[in-house]
Amino acid sequence: MGLLIAILVAWSLILILVRIFEARLIFFPDYPNRTAGDWNPHGLPFQDVWLQTADGIKLHAWWIPNDQAKFTFIAFHGNAGNMAGRADIYEFLHQLPANVLAVEYRGYGRSQGNPSEAGIYRDAEAGFEYLVNTKGISPRSIISFGQSLGTAVAVHLATEEKVGGVVLEAPFPSAAAVARNKFWFLPGIGLVAGSQFDTRTKLSRIATPILVVHCTQDPVIPPELADEVYAAAQPPKFILEVAGYCHEEACLITPGKYRAALQDFLRGIDSGMSQQ
Repeated sequence: MGLLIAILVAWSLILILVRIFEARLIFFPDYPNRTAGDWNPHGLPFQDVWLQTADGIKLHAWWIPNDQAKFTFIAFHGNAGNMAGRADIYEFLHQLPANVLAVEYRGYGRSQGNPSEAGIYRDAEAGFEYLVNTKGISPRSIISFGQSLGTAVAVHLATEEKVGGVVLEAPFPSAAAVARNKFWFLPGIGLVAGSQFDTRTKLSRIATPILVVHCTQDPVIPPELADEVYAAAQPPKFILEVAGYCHEEACLITPGKYRAALQDFLRGIDSGMSQQ
């Protein structure tokens, strides 16, 4: 009985510590360090942009225009690092052709503030408002693009604004689902995940076309979690499986296949817009 009580106390303390230090376990803006990376990537025609959020946070973003673009990607990157480490991805999207607005979350890179779930949703809204109000871009031509952690942000934006489409690379159903998958040996871990990032539930509110992309050997987000996201999405929906070991690098592993899938996805959206 004494051993059982000790185990229960230890288990409870672990769950309490997880809850207390949750933000540090979810967000990794300082890995490897906050401003690491090439901030002047060769060949990427970016413009530095500064955005103001509804709660007064100043955000850094890259605006990457393409004169031949019909669509604009608003891009939300994964957890660790910053947008400077994703220049290859933005170049890939830019060459589709498309415009790209890469939004840096609060507390990441050169942006002000500290990250939180509600905060990074506000960051997404600030980026969307910049595209619509400053750049004069139609919401129907905006594609909400997220990778890993950014997929939760991309989905949330699509529940708040009528974007033209959503692309989710390495998505997950919720923070609780990831916690249960990674820490299966801690019963109840999903219950203490305060920042829910509840993509599965929000997908039922999205009628816009969705493309799910995931690697078959993802070391961070298991493919079965991405499959759960696809299953929860409403049609029209599409899926691209990239064979290989990768997480946010699908466009580097199979650029031709990924490019073709994105171009087909955009053509479908364009065709739907012309029929309205």
